Amino acid sequence: MSDVLTLGETMVALRGSGPLKLGGSMDLSVAGAESNVAIGLARLGHTVHWAGAVGDDEAGELVLRTLRAEGVDVGAATRDPEAPTGLILFEPRLPEVTRVHYYRAGSAGSRLAPEAVEAAFAAGPPRVLHLTGITPALGPSAAEACRRALRLAREHGTQVCLDVNFRSRLWSSEQAATELRAWLPYVDVLIASDDELPLCLPPQPSATPEKDLLAEGIRELVVKLGAQGATVHTADDTLHSPAREVRAVDAVGAGDAFVAGYLSALLDDANVPTRLDRAITTGAFAVASRGDWEGAPTRQELTLLTAGPGTVVR
Repeated sequence: MSDVLTLGETMVALRGSGPLKLGGSMDLSVAGAESNVAIGLARLGHTVHWAGAVGDDEAGELVLRTLRAEGVDVGAATRDPEAPTGLILFEPRLPEVTRVHYYRAGSAGSRLAPEAVEAAFAAGPPRVLHLTGITPALGPSAAEACRRALRLAREHGTQVCLDVNFRSRLWSSEQAATELRAWLPYVDVLIASDDELPLCLPPQPSATPEKDLLAEGIRELVVKLGAQGATVHTADDTLHSPAREVRAVDAVGAGDAFVAGYLSALLDDANVPTRLDRAITTGAFAVASRGDWEGAPTRQELTLLTAGPGTVVR
């Protein structure tokens, strides 16, 4: 039994140094919300399976090679000979503003088949299934793969974590709300930024929307508040933690690092305050580093943020 199974699209990522229309060099890597979480969890010592789809091309080989190098099991991944691996371009436009350009229509990831999810569960049901609201927006097959994963998780007693991760360039808020609300009866841990929460609420929410979601069976509602930290709502309590103060370098991937930290502590059977603290810590590492996943800490590095300025670790 693995700790976590996640599925979604990981793309080849090209990151420029300025406006793309001016040309110049670009750094080559990979990026994808689910694989970012997978790498973050693997670095923290957990066993993670990634059941995504890539093209039968060199770009797809880069994705699989990178995940294997980071300790993520890609045995459940599939290669699609009829569709390419997706592409994402990062365009830093201002010091704190990055534009993202997707080239993923008709990609292998958008054609992820439900059978791949069945194969992953057949190899051994995970303790936690992690999904995002990105994958169902990619296409009908990927959406059905997610629904199949939810049903299999229910059958096997697997906990489900959903990170809303709304992408307006992939689908409308109405489409997202319709799909994700249907998922809520399967979800144990719901993670969303404060502006994403309305996508999960009923058409006529009450004055306390957090209680509405908990009443629907959500065990833990985790609200990401960016520079203001995060809040966890449970049936028994509400706990808030401020963000850790770090020198911000790149906010891309911070939410995924946060999720990895939260799930890591959940898998360790830690209490809610410890889960929130670890999530805030791993998110801070991401903000202080460039790239989607490159700055994710190992378990041994979690205490580095407590070191004073100018500290040299020998």
